[in-house]
Amino acid sequence: MGELLSPVAKPKLSVLMYHQVGMFESPRRHRACYCDVRRFRQQMSYLKRFGYRVLDLEEALQALFGDGILPPRSVVLTFDDGYRNFREHAFPILLHFGFPATVYLVSGLLGGRAEWLDVENPKPSLMTPEEIRELHREGVRFGSHGITHSRLSCIGPEAAREEIFASRQTLEDLLGEAVEHFCYPYGDYDDDVRRLVHDAGYRSALTCIRGAANEADNPLEIPRKAISYGDNLVGYAWKLHMKHARKFASRPAVS
Repeated sequence: MGELLSPVAKPKLSVLMYHQVGMFESPRRHRACYCDVRRFRQQMSYLKRFGYRVLDLEEALQALFGDGILPPRSVVLTFDDGYRNFREHAFPILLHFGFPATVYLVSGLLGGRAEWLDVENPKPSLMTPEEIRELHREGVRFGSHGITHSRLSCIGPEAAREEIFASRQTLEDLLGEAVEHFCYPYGDYDDDVRRLVHDAGYRSALTCIRGAANEADNPLEIPRKAISYGDNLVGYAWKLHMKHARKFASRPAVS
């Protein structure tokens, strides 16, 4: 049996980062928080038409860090925060194309609103526990995005530990299965936060570092490619085909 390829040596994998999907007035700020549903449909059609393999997160992790095969033109679809408009707008399109997705939930605000956002009033609604269980039965994978969407490196070790550990327990109680995937709120973490994520038993964690997922040297610091409100198909294709180099966000993330 041949030696396993490192993530960097394998075909490039794009983990795409979405937030809200729906109908919005053109936002002046935080454009990566929005995707027009018509463009989202075009983007999913692009993936299907040009032979992209949309992988489940587990399949992608096995291909990147295990002995799984990573096909050329592979992507993973992720959605931060658990907005209700995922269920209303994104999920029917994903179902139509047969694409898997992972949604990261803020466990302390289920059924409430995205209180951390400073861009809308009223704040956008988040999915209820009942809606989450329904989507889980339909095959949507869920991960943790903390309890309150706090910047984990800024709140102290005990509070960070609570956000990381207790959010997992809440979601496992809700879904009736292990929750093993984490997403750092705002993409904010440091070595201590990463260790807490490891100690809590998560097997992967997503960042807001830009680039191909292959740039990660461990599964708790996986880069993603943010899909923004202004991305037409040309910009979308450019991100998929060309934006592979690791790059830190130039402005504070709102993920």
